[in-house]
Amino acid sequence: MPRNMSFSITTNQVRNQTKTVTRRLGWWKLKPGDVVCAVEKGMGLKKGEKVKHICQLRIISVRKEPLFRVTDLECIKEGFPKLTPVEFMRMFKASHRCEFHTVVNRIEFEYVSSTSS
Repeated sequence: MPRNMSFSITTNQVRNQTKTVTRRLGWWKLKPGDVVCAVEKGMGLKKGEKVKHICQLRIISVRKEPLFRVTDLECIKEGFPKLTPVEFMRMFKASHRCEFHTVVNRIEFEYVSSTSS
């Protein structure tokens, strides 16, 4: 069974399949070909709440890079076409408590299947 990867900030982008890249401060052991299950929220569930599955994703590529390498094209791939790279980096910094120079895991993926909750 694939591991769950949370997309709480970008649930709509994953549901609409407009996101093909995600940046993480973990998931270092992922490799191309791995399959993960995209979920709305994986942690911090309240009593009685269940994980809501969105779809399965196949990993295409994984690489380490500093956050400041984000470009306009990367913002689009991240599902934020209206954000500038600086706006995206500020949002990422705030939500992940890191800095512009922090090395992140850039994960590119493709959509394998939709699942129901």
